[in-house]
Amino acid sequence: MKKFTLDSCCVIELPKVTDIRGNLTFVEGGRHIPFDIKRTYYLYDVPGGAERGGHAHKELHQLIIAISGAFDIVLDDGRAKKRFHLNKSYFGLYVCPMIWREMDNFSSGAVCLVLASNYYDESDYYRKYDDFIAAATT
Repeated sequence: MKKFTLDSCCVIELPKVTDIRGNLTFVEGGRHIPFDIKRTYYLYDVPGGAERGGHAHKELHQLIIAISGAFDIVLDDGRAKKRFHLNKSYFGLYVCPMIWREMDNFSSGAVCLVLASNYYDESDYYRKYDDFIAAATT
């Protein structure tokens, strides 16, 4: 299995087609992002002060986009942590496998879109930080 680190994660600028009638942004799997898209989901109506995430994936790749509003994502590879602030719908945060993520600081009305490389599979998750650390640092 390829070893991923925090440096493998990055903000990706997506195409932005500007028009007086409104802007358009699109994402093509394998072209704009380094994986094919098999699942899409979104978070919304997140209460003030709530946190989301709090897990890592063994194999899943994701692109996380603030479609509306803003929020923060803290990424952790078991050695270092980095905070990202997402607030533009034409930027996405690429999160590779074996990176713990926590999301907070959701603005009112924020909508978080997630594009994922695989279908939902509970066995792909690390839900306990200690289990993730044990796997990430070996």
